[in-house]
Amino acid sequence: MNRLDRLTAILIHLQTKRVVKAQELADRFQISLRTVYRDVRSLEEAGVPIGAEAGVGYFLTDYHLPPVMFSNVEASALLFGAKLVEKWGDESVQTAFESALYKIKSVLKRPDQEHLDDLGPKVLIARHRNSAPAQPGGWLNSIQQAIARHQVLELCYQSYEKPESIREVEPVGLYHYSMNWHLIAYCRNRQDYRDFRLDRIRQLTNTGERFAHRDRLTLRQYLDRARVMDMPLINVRVVFPKSVARYVQEQRYSWGFQGEDDLGDSVRLHLCTPYLEGLGRWLLSYGDAVTIEAPDELHGLMRLLVKEVSDHYAEALVPA
Repeated sequence: MNRLDRLTAILIHLQTKRVVKAQELADRFQISLRTVYRDVRSLEEAGVPIGAEAGVGYFLTDYHLPPVMFSNVEASALLFGAKLVEKWGDESVQTAFESALYKIKSVLKRPDQEHLDDLGPKVLIARHRNSAPAQPGGWLNSIQQAIARHQVLELCYQSYEKPESIREVEPVGLYHYSMNWHLIAYCRNRQDYRDFRLDRIRQLTNTGERFAHRDRLTLRQYLDRARVMDMPLINVRVVFPKSVARYVQEQRYSWGFQGEDDLGDSVRLHLCTPYLEGLGRWLLSYGDAVTIEAPDELHGLMRLLVKEVSDHYAEALVPA
């Protein structure tokens, strides 16, 4: 903890009790009594009215930090943030956020505190069945610190269907997609940028070594470069009757939904995806309730998929 943070923490600590002993401050912040005396003197010089009584301790004389004021809507937004962190953070972030939320809640007006207590049990977020569970003692906080301080990390990493390997990496940023947190970093072993899924990290150590971050891509630059290197996107137009279109509202986003046209009794969807075969298999589940307008390539693919299904069940009907 740097000195400025410690001075603020000492001031907050002094507000929690009528009298605080110097030794209590020394024990909490793991500093010497001499440092306590110097810090208290600095607060006094800054205008904080601190009283002292020999053999008893320090006390504030009618002084409080100005309370942070939140509106009812802002307090509700904090609750939503807590619910999201609970599901999408890991243990390290959850613990830190819970501590911060308690501090924030302590300065709210009583009606706002009661509002949060009442609202809390009524807001729930389900974890997607395909998402990785939060790791006990996860890595998010440690990685964030290394990113901010430009420090090299050593990972024991388990790639998909490959043995564990030790990697030295220069962290670029954290990115959440496909229901998982990913560390984007320059891998010194591979001499290139790599995407590490956090749930595949078996051990993480901050080496303390600093790297020149100016020599590395930013997270945004990496993502822009990755998009260019990805598979080419294909524009698709399909038409659904309105009686069916309502069932595709959520799934369409998985296939690069761009917009829709109201055609009266039907709806034209504009999609953009690199995975044409995957899209074709999804459309196949709607049978003759979907009409493909473009591209022609998708028409040919659908005929092949239909034949594949037809041949499969034709073979199943052949008597033994």
